[in-house]
Amino acid sequence: MFSRQIVRAARASRVAAIPTVSRVSRAAFTAASRLREPVPDVVAAGEVSAATYTDGHIERTTIKVDQTSVEGAPLNKTVYNQLPRTMQRLSLMDKVVVVTGGARGLGYSMAQACAEAVAELHKLTGDSVPVAFYNVDVRDENAITESIAAIVKAYGVPDVLINSAGIADSNMPAETYDTKKFARLIDINLNGSFLMAQAVGKHMIAANKPGSIIFIASMSGSIVNYPQEQSCYNASKAGVIQLGKSLAAEWAKYHIRVNCISPGTNLGYMDTALNNVPALDAQKKIWRSLTPQNRLGAVEDLNGLAVLLASDASAFMTGSNVIIDGGYTLY
Repeated sequence: MFSRQIVRAARASRVAAIPTVSRVSRAAFTAASRLREPVPDVVAAGEVSAATYTDGHIERTTIKVDQTSVEGAPLNKTVYNQLPRTMQRLSLMDKVVVVTGGARGLGYSMAQACAEAVAELHKLTGDSVPVAFYNVDVRDENAITESIAAIVKAYGVPDVLINSAGIADSNMPAETYDTKKFARLIDINLNGSFLMAQAVGKHMIAANKPGSIIFIASMSGSIVNYPQEQSCYNASKAGVIQLGKSLAAEWAKYHIRVNCISPGTNLGYMDTALNNVPALDAQKKIWRSLTPQNRLGAVEDLNGLAVLLASDASAFMTGSNVIIDGGYTLY
């Protein structure tokens, strides 16, 4: 499931996950584990353990990692100590990172970037990557609570949470929008983001541990997209932005930073699996024509900012909403 970038993750950057959690010095990529879950084994870069929970039962599998053309390996402490101060602060050495929505798309790409934040600084050989996958529904408060507790037990209190789990409904006029679909989207995009932030924030606060929480919002939280009608999605992302600002104000006293990244709408202006359908080809032409850079965003276009916000290089940055849209909102 992981590409070669994951192989470059670090022992000093262990990665976990909550179909979506990652530890960049301990572990995290995508997560949903239970308190009954034992501490995952550290595994070689060639495979990672996975655990899925259904009705209280645990199903264990092993995911093979494609190691084709592996060029690098984790950064070790010796090399890290030789780096300039600025580069050290931009790395995620010894940090535990949790990424929701890490199974695909933007979340998956950012999870890889977090792993690379130490590995790409220097090329070494002969190391292993501690990685564990968990499966959780971000609407399930109990599952979230238990999975985060399991991650804390296995890897320690997270240093970083990247809230990327979300869905999109588009081309749905408000007057005919199914109210059940409306509630479902709000539940995942907004409520799920709060539940994840609350669960991780509680552990940070209890441990008196500074941290960084990053919400993946959208430019749709600040503008109304054209020509598609998507009132619910826009409202959900506006809520995420305001949630981020509110938590930034409330949790600054605990040294927890909270920021938002607002990409061009994940459904259209970012070139992801969500918009890779022929029915949207005509709208893509309109989106490009309204974007000064005249292109859709690529999934990796968020990676640099995600790593910056996760790292100590952004220590004085909180409550910000950074738009990455190729200039679309300039008009």
